[in-house]
Amino acid sequence: MEISNKEAAKLLKIATLMSVSVAILIIFIKLIAWFTTDSLSLLSSLIDSMLDVVASVLTFMAVRYSLLPADEDHRFGHGKAEDIAAFSQSVFIAGSGVFIFIEAIARFMNPQEVSNHIAGISVMVISSLLTLMLLSYQKYVISKTNSGAIKADSLHYKTDLFVNLLVIISFVSSMLFKLQWIDPLLALVVAIHIFKSAFSVGKDAFDKLMDKEFSDDDRAKIIDCVMTNKDVKGVHDLRTRSSGIKPFIQFHLELDGNISLINAHAISDDIEMKILKFFPNAEILVHHDVEVKKDLEPLKGRVVPLKKIK
Repeated sequence: MEISNKEAAKLLKIATLMSVSVAILIIFIKLIAWFTTDSLSLLSSLIDSMLDVVASVLTFMAVRYSLLPADEDHRFGHGKAEDIAAFSQSVFIAGSGVFIFIEAIARFMNPQEVSNHIAGISVMVISSLLTLMLLSYQKYVISKTNSGAIKADSLHYKTDLFVNLLVIISFVSSMLFKLQWIDPLLALVVAIHIFKSAFSVGKDAFDKLMDKEFSDDDRAKIIDCVMTNKDVKGVHDLRTRSSGIKPFIQFHLELDGNISLINAHAISDDIEMKILKFFPNAEILVHHDVEVKKDLEPLKGRVVPLKKIK
């Protein structure tokens, strides 16, 4: 993931534009197929793709906004726009699941025969190939940028791929065995899978919006980078969060109280360079503290309030 902000921005813009284009094309061919087959599982796939367009357009706009540089009103940048978009997508995903679930129950009560199976299967195979190509590029972009919005968008299309497979199974079963209940049954499976995906996307976005800490492994990497410098006496009050694709890291660095301010900053610069190898584009804030003595250990990390000035 060692790329510049400019390169990351370019990858994100291409990924979002490709996502919208593929989604619109897939909707067009699925719409034609649904009119000729009257398949509920195909309809569920079509609705899911329609919501993908809405979600992809939302991601398209959010990513562009999130890439704007910091300004007077948003001094930490606009990265949260990505996380808001991802959370909104989870709502869209859940909404499509509710609709498909209701339609599946209705079709169980009033079974309908699926027609024109070959056309339906052909369309789903084409849709799957287009989705695979998009997922391949999104995987590459995620590996380079760790974008939450692209992760959420990619999860949509992974769901689509799963849905496409179930729809193909539905058509084959209906064509070979004349089983009318297969179509609504697989639609129910799709709805449950969509609910699960919505929860996953929503939780990840919510965690970022609430500034959840990095994982224990990532925090350990930061501590290791700090402590590899022989002049460092200790570190405390490590705090981490993410805003879109930008990580934020801050901590208190314990140093010998007799070293100069110039040397203290040189130590910080060395540590920051090491951390950036693991977290490119991170914004790092280091506070210099005098080494905490053992007899003052209980006071480490405490905030001492200032006395009121009369």
